[in-house]
Amino acid sequence: MDHGPDCVAVTPYGRGAGSSRVRVFQWLDRIGTDFAVGSYLSLPDSAPSRLARRPMALARAELRLAALARARHRRVLLHREASPLSRGWWERRLLASAEFAVYDFDDALQWDRGEGGLVRRLAPKAGKTQVAVRQADRVIAGNAVLADWASGHQRDVVVIPSCVALEDYTPKTSYALHDPPRLGWIGSAHNEACLLLIAEALEEVHRRTGARLTLVGTTSASLGALESFTDRTAWSPDSQRIAPAGMDIGLMPLPTSAYSLGKCGYKLLQYAAAGLPAIASPLGVNVGLLTELGMPGARTQDEWADAILGLLESPEAERERAGRAARDVAARHYSYDAWLPAWAAALELGPVP
Repeated sequence: MDHGPDCVAVTPYGRGAGSSRVRVFQWLDRIGTDFAVGSYLSLPDSAPSRLARRPMALARAELRLAALARARHRRVLLHREASPLSRGWWERRLLASAEFAVYDFDDALQWDRGEGGLVRRLAPKAGKTQVAVRQADRVIAGNAVLADWASGHQRDVVVIPSCVALEDYTPKTSYALHDPPRLGWIGSAHNEACLLLIAEALEEVHRRTGARLTLVGTTSASLGALESFTDRTAWSPDSQRIAPAGMDIGLMPLPTSAYSLGKCGYKLLQYAAAGLPAIASPLGVNVGLLTELGMPGARTQDEWADAILGLLESPEAERERAGRAARDVAARHYSYDAWLPAWAAALELGPVP
């Protein structure tokens, strides 16, 4: 974790983690300002099992945070949390160390009370998120739901969505269905259990059409009966770039929960960036996104089955029109190019090249 006297960005994960890559690294790649980046252990996540295997690395990471907090920076950008072990002390100290401090979050961390194992119970995210929002000079929220909550604790809140780089996705060129059809999903091992929420619908579609699931994420089987028609590809920048163009329909089911309301709809935007027709649970920001992108929403098992079959049975030209229109919306309204001036202004960086 390097640090310097001018500008520093602090994120809990490395570039391999979607949240840090999308909300921090992709922006820093696009600006000329020289930010030092502290990414704790530079891991893809902070799962307790990963942390427990690295006690010395954890100690060094905590010492580096102490050094960062003692320094006087002109500008600090803190994404999500400084340390998975903190209960708010590092977040407060880091943000207080800067002449101008910005806190960025893209999930409903304010409603994360530490459900799960011992480490999660000892260091829940809700309290430290509130500390960070109050301590920062400005807050960047990933959507209006998060911004509305943050505005109750901070007067200066701006909304900047989680953006996509269209050049990072191979555009879909053929909308003829594969044989069998391919239903796709991209994400982490932690989130793929969402597919079990629509297991009955997926089994019905498979029974009627032979459709298979293509998962880009982990290669470990975890979906029970769905594994009999699931093909897995390990996540990498290359697989994320190429795989959506080879799918017929993208899927984004979510549980009905407060945490889901804070989601930024990123999977939908990934599918749109590739020009891939998709279906999602109409919760939180997804409600507006589905309308903008011209994609169907589904809540119940029957609705999911009907929506998937409806897209599979629609004419090829209609799927192509929908996919291309969604890609155009993503380019105009949810790309880094479209939002870079607003992001630079939120960090008070001045004009960007």
